[in-house]
Amino acid sequence: MRRLPADRLPEGTSAVGGFWTRTNNPEIDLVGADREPVARRVTFVGSIKWLERRAFDGHDLGRLLLHRSLLPGADERTELVAVSRAGVDVDGVRALSAEDLLTAYRD
Repeated sequence: MRRLPADRLPEGTSAVGGFWTRTNNPEIDLVGADREPVARRVTFVGSIKWLERRAFDGHDLGRLLLHRSLLPGADERTELVAVSRAGVDVDGVRALSAEDLLTAYRD
């Protein structure tokens, strides 16, 4: 993710990690922040769906919205990102594909 061109991630993203609690609720695949190890600002929350035949859909979006609401430092203005092999079938998320990641890795 950090090798992606600056325009592919939300502005101000300098660190990318994940977030989960001991009970795995929430469990967020991707969290972007302005710095590490302690963020001043969360720049995005995201989900990875690596299925070949099912795109990131409304159900996935609903879970991501719920988990965003449980993440300290995130709110309704925190951007949403979906990384999916099969695409994204909903609006309101920044979509990244397997090809985006492979291209960034090669560069």
